[in-house]
Amino acid sequence: MSIAAVFKVVLVAMSLGLDVFAVSVGVGMRGMERSVKLRIGIAFTTAEVTMTLLGVGIGKIAGQLLGDVAGYIGFTALIGVGIYMVIESLREREKGGFDLSRGWGLLLGALSISLDSLGIGFSILYIGVPLPVSLVCIGVVAATSTTLGLTIGRALGSRAEATAATWGGIILIATGLVFAALKLFFSEL
Repeated sequence: MSIAAVFKVVLVAMSLGLDVFAVSVGVGMRGMERSVKLRIGIAFTTAEVTMTLLGVGIGKIAGQLLGDVAGYIGFTALIGVGIYMVIESLREREKGGFDLSRGWGLLLGALSISLDSLGIGFSILYIGVPLPVSLVCIGVVAATSTTLGLTIGRALGSRAEATAATWGGIILIATGLVFAALKLFFSEL
């Protein structure tokens, strides 16, 4: 595996991690026990990896049906997820939230932040990185982002929460555009 391939998966994982970080900062601003932080970290990380795998399955089926065009569809999905993240981060600034530390709030929070992972899963097979490496990287970044966000949430305040999700979306849009251009001009991707 090349350095470029490692860079690609780290960039994608960090884009996903910014969204997880943003939500974790918001939850962490209230302060909580270590056991609650662990529960949130496990839920968020599991959701990120599971939705990526689900996206891979859907993307693989699409790839078999659509051939080489599937890669471009995957990159378009990546751009779409980025746009969605930016729009949702702007909407979240305007409204309050609910308790993401337990029950339905935790489940819905984990699912909502992992929707972008579903989109990533569509395209992850087309960026030239082995799936196990991608999943481990996404899981490590998600766990780290959750831990970091929960730990320093109070200190960073709501400003960091809002802008992290926006920047995560912008990075995903740029990543999708770059990967699509690379595939177009260098068919090895």
